[in-house]
Amino acid sequence: MRLTLRVWRQRDAGAEGAMATYTVDGASPDMSFLELLDTLNEDLLLRGEDPVAFDHDCREGICGACSMVINGEAHGPERTTTCQLHLRSFHDGDTIDVEPWRAAAFPVVRDLVVDRSALDRIIQAGGYISVPTGSAPEAHATPVAKPDADRAFEHAECIGCGACVAACPNGSAMLFTSAKVNHLNVLPQGAPERETRVLGMVAAMDEEGFGGCTLAGECATACPKGIPLPSIAAMNREWLRAARRTAG
Repeated sequence: MRLTLRVWRQRDAGAEGAMATYTVDGASPDMSFLELLDTLNEDLLLRGEDPVAFDHDCREGICGACSMVINGEAHGPERTTTCQLHLRSFHDGDTIDVEPWRAAAFPVVRDLVVDRSALDRIIQAGGYISVPTGSAPEAHATPVAKPDADRAFEHAECIGCGACVAACPNGSAMLFTSAKVNHLNVLPQGAPERETRVLGMVAAMDEEGFGGCTLAGECATACPKGIPLPSIAAMNREWLRAARRTAG
């Protein structure tokens, strides 16, 4: 396959960025999109040029690091992570635009790399369960109803890639935050802190400069792990309940 890549190049957060055009020959349909970028970078290094900076880690669709917009879609045309997107999703001779996440809360660090630490700070505001130190409790010590366990696992699948933010026309992090709130709040272990958790994490989300949610639904469409849109409604109910109790 012969592919033309139009890639966003930006030296650092303070520099002006622009699209640069490259051609990659001999790409295989079985290559992942990250392997295509690896091939491009090998060619650039051989020519004495700076390689394209992009985030990656596990390359197994688990870590959520490979964040980029491909032809205007978060992670590309398939509902998966960029590392699991293969070139068979494209055609020989295609021109492909590759850009970083576009959101005020995700400043560009270099090229396709953005600073997603705002998501970490949301988790730090309440995405945990406070427990005494010591040995792990017996697995069956706290029974969990099957429907609650299923809901918790459904939301715990969120890998924090930020595709929901990049896809949202408002740059909202509501789907991410709701996944992190709900997967703990539905468990009995998370019940004691459920109110402080949702209030703290929503406040942290607002402080980071993410946009407001208008339920456009693009976030759930782009999510590679299928976090459902009703997750946001469930978190909103949790937040209203907690806010009323705090105000009262």
